[in-house]
Amino acid sequence: MRRILVSLLLALVAVTTVTTVTAQNATRSKWSNQMLEAKHQFIMQKVGLTPTQKEKFMPLYAAMESEIYDVNRQARATAAAVAKKSHVKDSEYKAAADALSNAKVQEGEIEAKYYAQFGKILSPKQLFLLKQAELDFNKQMIRGSSRHRQK
Repeated sequence: MRRILVSLLLALVAVTTVTTVTAQNATRSKWSNQMLEAKHQFIMQKVGLTPTQKEKFMPLYAAMESEIYDVNRQARATAAAVAKKSHVKDSEYKAAADALSNAKVQEGEIEAKYYAQFGKILSPKQLFLLKQAELDFNKQMIRGSSRHRQK
């Protein structure tokens, strides 16, 4: 009887934990999607996309962001795995540092690949405005984040 009760209690804790984690992930995902949408709206406005350009450009831009996100996620996962360990070999530290460093290189390669495709849709001025809009959006996010922390 005691074993059954302990098993039921453990099952309840496991289900509660999974539900809580799932809810947290859903909230993070919702926030992440809202931020991406805000960024896309900001970029479309600053770059001055026509409806035709928007239709062609935004799926490409989203694909680029997705590739960059995946590269960075993999690098962070490698670093997090090392950070969690209590006994880490130098080779593991090196692999994690290399992964983080190489993520920046890969990010640049991905941007260069898509930049060539963007040039077929956007004017040279719009390409310039795109880079400016990305920088401006990031500055706003950093400023907003620091103001939020000060409150």
